[in-house]
Amino acid sequence: MPKITYVEFSGKEHVVDVASGLTVMEGARDNGVPGIDADCGGACACSTCHAYVDEAWVAKLPGVEAMEEDMLDFAYETKPGLSRLTCQIKVTDDVDGLIVRLPEKQI
Repeated sequence: MPKITYVEFSGKEHVVDVASGLTVMEGARDNGVPGIDADCGGACACSTCHAYVDEAWVAKLPGVEAMEEDMLDFAYETKPGLSRLTCQIKVTDDVDGLIVRLPEKQI
C-alpha cells in the first residue's frame, strides 16, 4: 500500500498508508489528518483540500486539468507549480512516498 506523508503547517508529519484507487484527499480524511477539510467530498467543487506538492514530486504527477486550475483560484496562498487539490491526485503505486504540505488554513 502506498505511503503518503502529510505535513501540517506546524511541521507535524503524518505518514499514512493509503489504498490504491483512493485520492490523496481521501487518505487524509479517512485517517484523521488535520488541515484537509474536503468540504465538497472530492467533487473538485471547492478548494478545501488544497496542499503543496513537494518539489521532487511535481513532475511525477499527472498535470493540473482545467477544472482543478479554476478551483485553485479560490485556495489560500497558492504556490505556482506546487499547489494542487488533493482530491484530484489518485493514489497508485507510482505515488508511494509522496509528500504534501498543508497550508496554514483552507478557505
